[in-house]
Amino acid sequence: MNYLLNKNKICAVIPFFNEIRSLSDVVKKTLNYVDVIILVNDGSTDGSENSVNERRTVLINHKKNFGKGKALKTGFLKSLELKCNVTVTLDADGQHDPKFIPELIEKIPEYDLVIGNRLADMSSMPLNRRFSNKLTSKLLSLKTGVKILDSQSGYRVYKTGKLMELLPQSNGFEAESEILIKAARNKLNIGFSNISTIYGNDNSKMKSIQAILGFIKVLLFS
Repeated sequence: MNYLLNKNKICAVIPFFNEIRSLSDVVKKTLNYVDVIILVNDGSTDGSENSVNERRTVLINHKKNFGKGKALKTGFLKSLELKCNVTVTLDADGQHDPKFIPELIEKIPEYDLVIGNRLADMSSMPLNRRFSNKLTSKLLSLKTGVKILDSQSGYRVYKTGKLMELLPQSNGFEAESEILIKAARNKLNIGFSNISTIYGNDNSKMKSIQAILGFIKVLLFS
């Protein structure tokens, strides 16, 4: 990891929407493993954007809540502008432990995109998420011809130079599935690294019906 930090500029993109209780802690822990964090405030109304006072952070504010896909695209474009070599994405709600960042980055010389796989151990995952994650991963594997172990994981590491090929058009959570389809279509190497996930009260901001419809649209038309 020290070699990578010395040789590459590593950034993290963290989109957030009303995460005032967890954002500051996630940022502090993530800064142990990256050079800069791009924070994308997707129209928060709880003052989350004021909870972080750390150096080595860049804050971008959306005027309204567009969705995770739009926030990721904003962060990716900023990472490209900063000429980062490696771009990490993780959630702001504390479900992704930043300690796994080095393990994902270690695989970047071999892969263009490395995904944190939560499905190797689903003991702490709510039942509804187990089913949806398994199903969408299977469908995307069939769509792409690539074995996708965890399609819905937002804990990922990208070679930044590949991001222009992956910029999502979808604004919602389905953008992460769209990115995988684009990666397969562009013949990028997709790898996986097992991670654990911390689930709290599972107050997910993902609206089930909207997410399902978005996924179907991406599956059929991307």
